[in-house]
Amino acid sequence: MSSVWSRIVVTAGLCLGAAAMLAQNAGITPKINSPYSRYGLGNLVDQFYAGPGGMAGMSAAFHDPYHLNILNPASLTQLQSTAFEVGLYAQYSGLKGEEATQGIWSGNLQYMALGFPLINPINETLDRRKSPIRLGMAFALQPYSIVGYNIEAPVESPDLGLVTNYLKGTGGTYNLTWSNAISYKGFSAGATLGYLFGKLTNSRRVEFDSLNDAYVTEFLDDVSLSGLFWRFGLQYTHDFKKLNANGELEPSGRRLIFGAHGSSTNDFNTKSSHYAERYSFTYGVQDTIQDGSIVEQKGTLPSSLAIGLTYEHRNKLRIGTEFEIQNWSGYVNDGKPEDPLSDTWRGMVAVEIIPNYLSYNNYFERVRYRFGAFYGTDPRSFGGEQLRKYGVTAGFGFPLILPRQRISFVNLALEAGQFGLADTLRENYVKMTLGFTLNDNTWFFKRKFN
Repeated sequence: MSSVWSRIVVTAGLCLGAAAMLAQNAGITPKINSPYSRYGLGNLVDQFYAGPGGMAGMSAAFHDPYHLNILNPASLTQLQSTAFEVGLYAQYSGLKGEEATQGIWSGNLQYMALGFPLINPINETLDRRKSPIRLGMAFALQPYSIVGYNIEAPVESPDLGLVTNYLKGTGGTYNLTWSNAISYKGFSAGATLGYLFGKLTNSRRVEFDSLNDAYVTEFLDDVSLSGLFWRFGLQYTHDFKKLNANGELEPSGRRLIFGAHGSSTNDFNTKSSHYAERYSFTYGVQDTIQDGSIVEQKGTLPSSLAIGLTYEHRNKLRIGTEFEIQNWSGYVNDGKPEDPLSDTWRGMVAVEIIPNYLSYNNYFERVRYRFGAFYGTDPRSFGGEQLRKYGVTAGFGFPLILPRQRISFVNLALEAGQFGLADTLRENYVKMTLGFTLNDNTWFFKRKFN
């Protein structure tokens, strides 16, 4: 057992180290160029992993014996072995406005997580005794939102001539979570305790190009966030049964999964500083308008709820649908007051097909083929109209057989869609997520010696 807990300690240390590196890098340069990320917490990052990512982000009624689903912690009881997941992404975005078009590449670490069943299924097989109770646990680190923009906005003024605003933002927020789950027969329940942290930096520089030796005015706002949050999840799995040769009922391999996850509002703390100065490029004269002293304030994250239904023909077919709402109108950030946000919704449908998971002479029949589509709204608005996001997804789960017949996966998810408003500024994007799922069935295995 000591070796197991040493692995947990090492993994937790790696997560904390990665969190520190992510936080340090957040204030250097923008990782993306998305003008809409000026508002709220920035562009929200998808919290699902590469496996369900190929199925439009299915989470409420999704569980798998080899893959993690952190969004609904109730799914952790279905793990058959320890799963370590890490994912990377690359994205190409084409920004298109009324008069300009720009293409941008971005990419980064998407997530890192470790989950495991606390009752090893191998022990149950050797002991010839199956417990009706199952337990699961997971740790995860991933971005929650990202801010990145670099905008030059010239305006012609009748009194001042050409005035140019230079807008720049960087930073983001991150989640470090600990999830636990318990199940009894077909019912599962789970809860996640998380820590949200990060820093948002926004600057604006105003230059009067038509006036000689005019002062330049620059505003710099820094907001650091931190706070605890929680999320809950429920799942119920109904197995359809059939009569066997002895006239007894046994599972037919078909089942329905009902799932839901969500959270109430969660409070966080902010430390903000607002600094402003005026200076001249010619004379170097500087005049401080705001001193940038740190102010401690509060904020509130929105509540959310997602419900879903999935039909499975085990190891052959998975079809699911899901609907989610988030109460972003209840979002508050005293350190960065701005126009109120709007409530959001998101709907999706998805399918996963495995032609023949037992095939020995055709590898591609064992590959998992995934497809999905989604449509939803964003909490931010522009010109009085709420932003929208929609797209289609495709994915592949490539199984790998490691020593001792341990099954692991390389998951590839592709997403193509549009974000923003069609009549103003919109973003057409293509995103690729590459995830690695490494499974190990020796954790919590009780070795016996004769």
